[in-house]
Amino acid sequence: MVDETLAADIDAICRLSGEFTLRSGTVSSEYFDKYLFEADPRLLLRVATQMVDLLPSDTELLGGLELGGVPIATMVSSLTGTPALFVRKKAKEYGTCKLAEGPEVEGRRITLVEDVITTGGAVRDATNALRERGAIVEVVVCAIDRSPAGENPLADVGLEVRPVLTKAQLDSARG
Repeated sequence: MVDETLAADIDAICRLSGEFTLRSGTVSSEYFDKYLFEADPRLLLRVATQMVDLLPSDTELLGGLELGGVPIATMVSSLTGTPALFVRKKAKEYGTCKLAEGPEVEGRRITLVEDVITTGGAVRDATNALRERGAIVEVVVCAIDRSPAGENPLADVGLEVRPVLTKAQLDSARG
């Protein structure tokens, strides 16, 4: 079942007006704060519910990427009963020294879970690192795909992107 008002509701909560310095150093009068939908349990549940239908049927583990993918993966795990693991940006340098916290990944089919994909840098890094550890990674589901329409920023690593929403859907939700 498609959630017809999800894009408008996320846009209304996450699009902020003011003066914001972006990562690039550019100053903008608008900022999209993705953590606002992730911190709202009702919106997070709505996103996770839409994500369930995007999961490949052979998914064995949900790999939530640090930081934004973790709450979404946890919620999707709760809805599906599929175990989650939490993928760090780099392996911990103490204790277990793990890259992915949770079940063993070798030989397992992992669907990555991310909040927003623009260029796919963090997803690409996680995919390569998990594959080096023997995981099978072919799909990433994300709440929002902000990459240019019709482009797959992760095609170079053979990863299929399955978004709940696209940048175009968020933009059209503003009216």
